[in-house]
Amino acid sequence: MNLLGKLVTLRSIEKKDAGFLLGLVNSPELEYWVVGSSVPTSTIQQEKWIDNIGNSHTDIRLIVENKEGVAVGFANLVQIDPINRTAVHGVKFAKEFRGCGYAKDTVIAIMEYAFNTLNLNRLESTILEYNDSSIGLYTKACGWTVEGVKKSAVYKNGVYNNLVMIGITKDDFKQLSLKKCS
Repeated sequence: MNLLGKLVTLRSIEKKDAGFLLGLVNSPELEYWVVGSSVPTSTIQQEKWIDNIGNSHTDIRLIVENKEGVAVGFANLVQIDPINRTAVHGVKFAKEFRGCGYAKDTVIAIMEYAFNTLNLNRLESTILEYNDSSIGLYTKACGWTVEGVKKSAVYKNGVYNNLVMIGITKDDFKQLSLKKCS
């Protein structure tokens, strides 16, 4: 089953996506903006990762395609907790496809799937404090709330950086959906 937005389709990752994903993982520019750190990854390592993602019962990882069928990004729901009905969410987009509305459409499609299909009650994520565009995407464009800041939590670019914790509940998402209709 694919997830459909107005601008994007989210689909399962396939072997053919190894090159695209490798470009995201090995991009120093993208690495600057995301939490965590990557190590140089080979095509063989990327293909092995793709082979193993289907083994998880708690993680969903998807390729984001535009309406032309071009891979533009990556989205996930990970650490899905069936008891507390929570998950962690994140996205990555290739540089040439940022600012096209794909990220907002992807987050909305993920929220609709998480809350309406999986019946999750809460989504959360963390963003580097200097990543204003991602914080704005989630909080201003998609209705998430800043829930706190972890001081000096991530060592990146030679300094310790603050980490912004964001989240949204199913009830908050329903209120957003109601506002769109009125």
